Amino acid sequence: MKEFSKLGLIFRGLTMGIAEVIPGVSGGTIAFITGIYKTLLDTIKAIDHKLVGLLVQFKLKDAWRKVNGDFLLWLIVGMGTGAVLGIFGVSYLLENYPQVLWSVFFGLIVASIPYMLSQMKHKSIPLFVFFIIGAVIAYGITILPISAGSDNLLYIFFGGALAISALVLPGISGSFILLIMGLYTTVIPLIKGFIKSPELNEFGVIVVFALGCMTGLIGFSRIVAAAFEKYHDITIAVLSGFMLGSLNKVWPWRNPSRILNKEAGNYIDINSENIQAYDYMADGIKIIQETNMVPSDYFGNPRTALCITAAIFGMALVLLLTRFSKK
Repeated sequence: MKEFSKLGLIFRGLTMGIAEVIPGVSGGTIAFITGIYKTLLDTIKAIDHKLVGLLVQFKLKDAWRKVNGDFLLWLIVGMGTGAVLGIFGVSYLLENYPQVLWSVFFGLIVASIPYMLSQMKHKSIPLFVFFIIGAVIAYGITILPISAGSDNLLYIFFGGALAISALVLPGISGSFILLIMGLYTTVIPLIKGFIKSPELNEFGVIVVFALGCMTGLIGFSRIVAAAFEKYHDITIAVLSGFMLGSLNKVWPWRNPSRILNKEAGNYIDINSENIQAYDYMADGIKIIQETNMVPSDYFGNPRTALCITAAIFGMALVLLLTRFSKK
């Protein structure tokens, strides 16, 4: 496997970890544009019954080499740090400067699409069709209604298995999958609370979620790896389409169009006339649907100039990240 520097892996992991906790942004996208995507897939594929056999026989050095331990260790260190920063720091930005944060990731994804397409070995009309199909599928996912969710452990397990697909699918956001399933407002605050003040019952739920993630990651990585080996260009085209379709979810200016009052249990349609009557960022309120707007029709402060600057920064960040693909 390709060698990477420790600092490079930590930086990649850091950005992937931050991306994974933001609905609409995929850690798989970061992995792809920083050149570790194939190595990541191969590393995950190495987690199999043979690895278990080596561990049972206490052949730890052989197990470490098989699973590409140095690569995995420093990447996980970075991802763990990024996830914590994302849960606390990004939560603050989402509450206070949402449109600016979304602009950064909008620019990042826009710049990533041509980079991904450049990885195709051949260009053809059928591949363009697959690109469009991927875009339509991803767009369809972004407009799915948000579920009420459940605290059932089996539901949380499958939520983790589905959400982790974002790690191996550029353009598909694991956090957004959690949002659709109604688990984002369950899992993220739970992890945040556990970090602040650990409790045994929270730990149990987190373990179930983590087991779901591990199961989904091991299984899904094999499917994607096989697709890359047999249908490389088609896979790139579809994944690039996923990224294009996902832009709908990271558009900076989105007004809430329907909210749920959790205490009263009723849904409320929001418009420009009644928006002042509702604090849709309050704890008892959950946004169910949003509508993309031009800056002039945005309910809050559009911060247009700052958003444009942020989008340009996101595009420049892609260039910086691609530089790391060679280090």
